[in-house]
This record gives sequence, structure tokens and C-alpha cells, in this order.
Amino acid sequence: MITQSCTNHELSSNWIGAIHSSYTLVLGLNRGFVIAGIYTEQASKTSPDELEKKFGQSPVFIASTLLENGGIPDEARPASLLKEAIQVISCGYEDKTDWGKEVGWIYGSVTEDILTGFKMHCHGWRSVYCIPKRPAFKGSAPINLSDRLHQVLRWALGSVEIFFSKHCPVWYGYGGGLKWLERFSYINSVVYPWTSIPLIIYCTLPAICLLTGKFIVPEISNYASIVFIALFISIAATGIIEMRWGGVGIDDWWRNEQFWVIGGVSSHLFALFQGLLKVLAGVNTNFTVTSKAGDDGEYSELYLFKWTSLLIPPTTLLIINIVAVVVGISDAINNGYESWGPLFGKLFFALWVIVHLYPFLKGLIGKKDRLPTIILVWSILLASLLTLLWVRINPFLTKDGLVLEVCGLDCD
Repeated sequence: MITQSCTNHELSSNWIGAIHSSYTLVLGLNRGFVIAGIYTEQASKTSPDELEKKFGQSPVFIASTLLENGGIPDEARPASLLKEAIQVISCGYEDKTDWGKEVGWIYGSVTEDILTGFKMHCHGWRSVYCIPKRPAFKGSAPINLSDRLHQVLRWALGSVEIFFSKHCPVWYGYGGGLKWLERFSYINSVVYPWTSIPLIIYCTLPAICLLTGKFIVPEISNYASIVFIALFISIAATGIIEMRWGGVGIDDWWRNEQFWVIGGVSSHLFALFQGLLKVLAGVNTNFTVTSKAGDDGEYSELYLFKWTSLLIPPTTLLIINIVAVVVGISDAINNGYESWGPLFGKLFFALWVIVHLYPFLKGLIGKKDRLPTIILVWSILLASLLTLLWVRINPFLTKDGLVLEVCGLDCD
């Protein structure tokens, strides 16, 4: 996607747009560039009153956008420029204007870049895929797991906000310039937090199967088994193709797979609840802005844990599956070798969940950067509660099925 940046000289000549906004807008468009690039022809045919209603009451600012190459109008004086700058950067400048609605950053979501890009594409703008040899912008996501989960929570919350707003790509922008493939892409960017619900179910079912002695699915035919294996192979092949296309190593790919599960059962789930509270009850949530500074160091803080409630759901799932594996193996040992065959399928799914949650397992058993005790306590309590909901303990029921509650100690 093409971006527009500026040098110090260009920044000084476009001072008014740089002062009023963060200058670089989504797709690299600043406030002055948005007006000049989108509205130059229309603005020349628009009355001054309409321009002020749309862009604010700054004649110098509006006049600068009508210039073909930008810059400052010749009639502007230094004293008036300072006065205009103070007016433009004031908090009330955007009141009763189209800033935040049709011009500049679009308000209403903490992920304003997605929302702004979506509206621009609805107006007919086209994106160009651009990868310069020298990166135009460089930054890195937080390596620390706790901070990274907070970052993902912010992204997911923004997607939930867009999903419940009038700008949801499911129903907004029909009849405009948005193409169908673009719409599908934007729909995917706002509905992905909802995948946390089935993901939590899938991570819980293996433990339930081991604790109850039942399997996730009934016995299937050979044809269904072939279809399942083919689907599994196609998913693996897709991952390999994406790795080769993106130049990603196997370690980075696996780390991304792990974090997809961890973020899905924690940050995405919390984002759903916070988004629903904001829409239904008007409860606003605060988020922590994470650092984007680039760091060429190794992953020294990858498994460092800090207290956050986001760590409780994945730790709970990890403990439940570990307990289920222990219970399943114990039952197989007590019941003989005949029970080992059905056990392998159940163990495979449970161990697959545990492997994806390995960073938490390392935090549980590691001597350094150990998981905070409060997270461990809450996770054990939740795991015990969920386990007892599925394992019904009745002291009056024997293994042979006699109900001791009826006949007491006189049962034969």
C-alpha cells in the first residue's frame, strides 16, 4: 500500500496540516494532502462558507489546499500564520465540521486506520502494493507476551467497534467504489474476534473427552477419514506456501501459530465483552498504547510474564488439558491395554492444545520469569470448577452400578 512521507523542508512548507494532525494519515495521507488530493477540483467550485463548514474556519489553511503543489499562500504574513496555527491546533477547531466524519481520520474506533482506509476505498480510492528496498516505516511489535496481548486486545476491540457501527463493511458502502474482494477483506478484519468463541470450545473439548470418556466425534467411515486427512494436508500445504511466499522461517511460523491460539482465547474474547459493554451499556474502556520502537535484539522477553487478566483464560485451558491427560492415562492404566487404542485419539487433540499453549507451560515450570502466582491461583480455581461441572462425583454409586444410597451397607 503506497504511503506518503515528507522531508523537513516539505514539513515546514506544509506546516498547517502537520501541526493540526499527526501528518501521516492512513495510507500516508495527512490532513492537507487529503483535502488537496481529494477535494481540489470540488473545492474550487465550492463557496467559502461550505468550505469552512467542511474543513473549519481557517482561511489560510483552506487557501493552502487549493494550491496545486501545496505550500503557503503568498498573501499570508508571519503574524497571521501564527494566529492561524494556534486556531488550527485548538481542541474546538473540529467542532461542527466534517473532520472525523468525512475528512481526515475517521473517528469511532480505536483502530482508526482500518476505518479510514475503508471509507476511502468506499469513495473510490485504490491501493497499490508497494515494497521498497528500504523500508518506508519500520517498527516491531512488543516481544513480551503480556504487552503483546494488550496490543492485540486494542486491535480486536477496534474491530468489534466497527462491527457494531454504521460503518460495518457487511452493510455499509454498497453502490460506491468498494470492490467485492475488498469488502471480503474488510469483513474479515472486523469479524475475526468472534472466532474466539469456537476456538475456546475446540480447546476445551479434548479435555472434556478425556474426563468423560467420550470422543469429540463418533466413529467415521473410511471415506470421511480420507476427506479429513485431505483437509488437514491442504491446510498444512497452504501454510507452507505462505511461508515460502513471505520468506518466514519455521520458527517464526510456529511462534505465530502459538500466538494466534493464545490471543484468540484471551484478547479476542475480552474484546468481544468490552465491545458489547460499550455498545449496550455505554461503558468506555481504556487501553495501553504499546511501544512501536524497532529492536534488533533476540527474543529475550518472549516468555516474560507480567500480571494481566488476559493470561487467565489460556492458563486455565492449559491446566484443564494437563489434568485431563493425567486422568486419561490413569484410567487407561487401570482399565487395561484395551482402552489404550481409543485413548490415543483423545490424547492427540489434548496434546495439540498443550503444545500451542507451551509458553504458559514454560512459565509454570520455569525457574526464571515464572508465571505470576495470582494468575496460577485463578486459573487453578477456574479449571477445578469447570472440571467438576463435567465430572459428577457420587459416593453412593459403585463401579458396578449399584446405588448404595438406596440399600446402604446391606447391599450384596
